[in-house]
Amino acid sequence: MKGSLYSSKIAEPYAQALMSVAKQQNLTEAFGDDMRSLLTLLDESPDFAAMLASPVVSDANKKAILRSVLGSDANVNLVNFLMLVVDKRRIIFLAAIAEQYLAALREFTNTVLAEVTSALKLTDAQKEQVTAKVKQLTGAQSVELATKVDPEILGGIVIKVGSQVFDSSLRGQLRRVGISLGTSL
Repeated sequence: MKGSLYSSKIAEPYAQALMSVAKQQNLTEAFGDDMRSLLTLLDESPDFAAMLASPVVSDANKKAILRSVLGSDANVNLVNFLMLVVDKRRIIFLAAIAEQYLAALREFTNTVLAEVTSALKLTDAQKEQVTAKVKQLTGAQSVELATKVDPEILGGIVIKVGSQVFDSSLRGQLRRVGISLGTSL
């Protein structure tokens, strides 16, 4: 269901409500960090995601596990929000809610999400260069990088910001040369 229109329609009001609370408490970035952590946990732990989605696991157990995952120093408003999501039986949409919240946070802070694909893992200096270039191209105040490695691009990088794609990969350059020569590579 991840990314579907149905889950987006359900997740959006919850994400907006959480953003409203975060703005009132001046905790937008802190909640953003928590949402990123939850997304990472959902991606890296299929068992955790399956437990939250399971109708067999009781709401009380889901709440207890969420509380232990968040830790004792978690913001009470965030904990209460997640408990409400469990009560409303919408916890299956947690990933979509987190993604919607992060999208709203990026809009609020004039931040763009740049999806960067490279042949090799980027160094910190390279990430800073990419961030500076994306700021220059988009006029955004800040940039959130989502990096991934794909050896098939051979070299260089591909940067995707929204619907714009900046392809400076070796594979992309070879494809453009092939097109200009009338062949496809």
